[in-house]
Amino acid sequence: MLKQSLAAVTWLCVFTVAFVSPPVWPQKPPKRKTPGQLKVAACCEEVKELKAQIANLSGLLGELSQKQERDWVSVVMQVMELESGSKRLEGRLTEAEGKFSEMTNQMDIMQLQAAAQTVTQTSADAIYDCSSLHQKNYHISGAYKLPPDDFLGSPELEVFCDMETSGGGWTIIQRRRSGLVSFFQDWKQYKLGFGSIRGDFWLGNEHIHRLSQRPTRLRVEMEDWEGNTRYAEYSHFVLGDELNSYRLFLGNFSGNVENSALSYHNNTVFSTKDKDNDNCLDHCAQLRKGGYWYNCCTDSNLNGVYYRLGEHNKHLDGISWYGWHGANYSLKRVEMKIRPEDYKP
Repeated sequence: MLKQSLAAVTWLCVFTVAFVSPPVWPQKPPKRKTPGQLKVAACCEEVKELKAQIANLSGLLGELSQKQERDWVSVVMQVMELESGSKRLEGRLTEAEGKFSEMTNQMDIMQLQAAAQTVTQTSADAIYDCSSLHQKNYHISGAYKLPPDDFLGSPELEVFCDMETSGGGWTIIQRRRSGLVSFFQDWKQYKLGFGSIRGDFWLGNEHIHRLSQRPTRLRVEMEDWEGNTRYAEYSHFVLGDELNSYRLFLGNFSGNVENSALSYHNNTVFSTKDKDNDNCLDHCAQLRKGGYWYNCCTDSNLNGVYYRLGEHNKHLDGISWYGWHGANYSLKRVEMKIRPEDYKP
């Protein structure tokens, strides 16, 4: 009986375990990736990395391009500021030169004016030009006022005297050195004179005519942009009156410049932009942009356009002396000055 009870309990346990425990099903093993699939996955990762690098590089290039553009604009602005500053300094330098000249000669002018009040009306005592002043012991170059003289029939005139070159006594009738004064003027301006006596100026054809009524010598001094200088002198310089259109007469040439370029203009009358008196079909004053004794048209053009650093390759209207540097070079400085032929330092 006991054996039967144990057997029944044993079978009951077997059935309970069988029905309560979940069935265990066989699972499929995981699939392994083939070598081709592994290569494709690796390639995709590299493409993603390359795209990221390309995006980074594009961003860097954009930033560099913007920085380069900003730097270029900054450089252009700095260059413009430097050019503007250079022009302002040139203007100040010219102004300072004028003030210095005025200060250094103010006392001499006062002495001259005081002396003029006691001058007797004789040709020997008359203050005619800078040579007259030099002979009265005024030996400092600068601006002077020549007093009016009834005996000579001359009005008061401010002149600039060169009291040093080749014995001094020179009255300057033209100067070009700064380019601040345009010489493309009309007939009236050239007749009366224009510009600053301490800077660039033309003394005036009427005054030059009067000063050359006695035997007179002309000296032309020139300087190029490399600092080289030349000069030309002409004996028996005469400028006719307005009725003769301020005709130019020159005597013998001397000097150290390579060619007597002004001789080509001998015995020609004066022309301006509003009076075409040259010997050409062309209007030389309009073409050469000045007032001058144009023949047909020029071997010299001392009243032409002032070009800085001598650059005027496209035109023939610069300050030129064909025997020195040619027609396409504009000189840095020119002075024309006169004194009597019989002057003795």
